[in-house]
Amino acid sequence: MTEITPEIVAQHGLTPAEYERAVAILGRAPNITELGIFSVMWSEHCSYKSSKKWLKTLPTEGPRVICGPGENAGVVDIGDGQAVIFKMESHNHPSFIEPYQGAATGVGGILRDVFTMGARPIANLNALRFGSPDHPKTRHLVAGVVAGIGGYGNCVGVPTVGGECDFHASYNGNILVNAMTVGIAETDKIFYSAAAGPGNPVIYVGAKTGRDGIHGATMASTEFNEDTEAKRPTVQVGDPFTEKLLIEACLELMAGDTIVAIQDMGAAGLTSSSVEMAGKGELGIELALDQVPVRETGMTPYEIMLSESQERMLIILKPGSEDSARRIFEKWELDFAVIGRVTETGHLVLTMHGETVADMPVEPLVSQAPLYDRPFVPTPKRPPIDAGDLSSATDMMTALRTLLACPDLASKRWIWEQYDHLVGGDTVQRPGGDAAIVRVRGTAKALAIVTDCTPRYCFADPEAGGAQAVAETWRNLTAVGALPIAITDNMNFGNPERPEIMGQFVGCIAGIRAACLALDYPVVSGNVSLYNETNGTGVLPTPAIGGVGLLADAATSVGLAFRAASEAIILIGETAGHLGASLYLREIAGREDGPPPPVDLAAERRNGDFVRGEIQAGRIAACHDLSDGGLLVALAEMAVAGGIGAEVTPARRDLAYLFGEDQARYLVTTRTPEAVLEAAAKVGVPAYRLGTTGGAALTVSPADAISVEELRRVNEAWLPGYMAAGAPATD
Repeated sequence: MTEITPEIVAQHGLTPAEYERAVAILGRAPNITELGIFSVMWSEHCSYKSSKKWLKTLPTEGPRVICGPGENAGVVDIGDGQAVIFKMESHNHPSFIEPYQGAATGVGGILRDVFTMGARPIANLNALRFGSPDHPKTRHLVAGVVAGIGGYGNCVGVPTVGGECDFHASYNGNILVNAMTVGIAETDKIFYSAAAGPGNPVIYVGAKTGRDGIHGATMASTEFNEDTEAKRPTVQVGDPFTEKLLIEACLELMAGDTIVAIQDMGAAGLTSSSVEMAGKGELGIELALDQVPVRETGMTPYEIMLSESQERMLIILKPGSEDSARRIFEKWELDFAVIGRVTETGHLVLTMHGETVADMPVEPLVSQAPLYDRPFVPTPKRPPIDAGDLSSATDMMTALRTLLACPDLASKRWIWEQYDHLVGGDTVQRPGGDAAIVRVRGTAKALAIVTDCTPRYCFADPEAGGAQAVAETWRNLTAVGALPIAITDNMNFGNPERPEIMGQFVGCIAGIRAACLALDYPVVSGNVSLYNETNGTGVLPTPAIGGVGLLADAATSVGLAFRAASEAIILIGETAGHLGASLYLREIAGREDGPPPPVDLAAERRNGDFVRGEIQAGRIAACHDLSDGGLLVALAEMAVAGGIGAEVTPARRDLAYLFGEDQARYLVTTRTPEAVLEAAAKVGVPAYRLGTTGGAALTVSPADAISVEELRRVNEAWLPGYMAAGAPATD
């Protein structure tokens, strides 16, 4: 019998006050298994005890929303009896400790969140943040994470169609690996996790339980220090081939009528799945732990309940259906075990070898989890920068070359070519554009999907940065012709016990809320990842947004590539020349100051609705939203993507106009410029005819021209070169 000492309590991440609350709930001191269950259920990762107050302020409803936050993933109606189910989750701490398995199991976990609700996964995306390229661990982490994402996603047969990857020194000691999965389900075949029916059998399916991942949820709820490497045993080990079998077996079972409730075993494993199912159903669950399939000898109740071994699900079946369900899972060569039953007691009761090893009331374990109203300090507003203070010695083409070659803007082809983005045969638009497009099989419809965030904006002004992250995904979806319908979010922040960090979180939530309301773009799922810091140094606030849009007809979509010569290029939106917190400022001037660009949500809505309407009317051949690097970078990206140059005459030729990051802007090409300009004028949308496509160079004036081939070379050289520099020498 393990003695519960204050040191043991502290090792489990519980404060003295939280431990006393647990004792009061039980009416006695917990044993070690019960202490472990309290520790994971009340961890930041599982209970959202620092963030729940603010998350409740987000708009989560809309005419298309079938299920918002609170389930495994969000569910949105896309018509014709179909729903899109999607979510984004983090696997930050595990990916820093063991990059391949950390990233791989992040993909596996988010896939289970989606197919546990009855959806067949059709697309994966990711949002990656690494440290400075010159940090000694960065190259190793990039290689491991990318290999892990590709290794799992490619093997499981779900295409990885999009994402983003940035570098900044704030992530040196704590990278961010956010994974998103999108699936399709029938609206009358959506499965939920609330337990029901006292006496119903509780079924364990999937892989066997091992000792990997024990205390993963607790580890994800603390910041790193010098002992980080010692946490390697808390990282799970994934098997994508087992996951593929599990997907097919679960979907086959779901085609019938035997499932009462289903939940994947994610963070906190068997503990969270059983407690959450019982809690949502206001019932109890009794589990016989010696019936749980294990792959290691001598596993204790504590280890079985807290293991985060992968590829496992918990199912409540209708009585009498066990044999037919068993046949399905045995056909797919997966474990199937009846490990317990639903009860009316309201307690989680665990037995092993005939003895009760834990007996805990479920309702207070869930409802009385600590909730904190953390003190916060708003981020001070930054003074504006004076563009006149910036050196004008850098000419525009030198600046353009520098920006296109910088780590954030350099082509990520090296990454996405390691992912199978075509498996399944439904990928319409591949990685590298504004948004991925995946066909809804058997229909003309398609989904547009994207992840985005600009952490330097969120650090400079959290509220503006939060709004901009939402608005940029809205623009990305609009730029391919899709109607944005909903988002998922992944809130990556430092230690919430520091008021300035909590202020970043509160500010970003306020900005996200404002943008979602203005754009009719609700939040239907998400994840919070706090304590992303090392030795007291936090990451940039990074509220990654995953956006999903709907195309009624995939054939109407457009891409960012220039399509042909002699097409007019039109700039939509106003350009003031905002350089605060811009990439130009950081990469050319060596500064990271100034406020981010203001976000005019009314202008975002007006300009985006106009652009989408013109795309659907067939008057726009190519479209690209303006973001990092501003106007000249966007032109270069369109030219490189299409292999076609352009000759343009900007309204101004100063560097602020060419590289400023003003929002609510798009570049479009058209063969009917007069019609587009006239339509824009009618609805009050600023539109300026910038130039014409054609030739082999991007030309701003006879003296300012650069070949498309050189633009491509500069843009694509950095990442392969960087990764090759760390490769072992070969004979």
